[in-house]
Amino acid sequence: MRILERLFAAGFRPIAIPPYENAVCVHRGDCAAPLAAVPNAGLRLLAPATYLIEGSLSARVKRNGREVFVWKQRELEATPERLGELEKFRRDLGEILEEGSVQ
Repeated sequence: MRILERLFAAGFRPIAIPPYENAVCVHRGDCAAPLAAVPNAGLRLLAPATYLIEGSLSARVKRNGREVFVWKQRELEATPERLGELEKFRRDLGEILEEGSVQ
């Protein structure tokens, strides 16, 4: 519960993301990650954090010499701003999850 409180205090919010209906998914801005419970140890990443496209987790790939986030037929360029937002999301989430696992 303390981990969830820390996540909410840091601006993370719950979100339902198919096919992770049974996971605890969190998002902040346009980034999201599914989390799984670890008995007596808090939460861990179930899949890597990534950018949201139309409410779904995207995959980061290279296409035609450039990096993009892709979901189905939709793609977003992996701009420096988006990559920076994603890196901050990952770092902040990782710190909170790590704090919870050592208590």
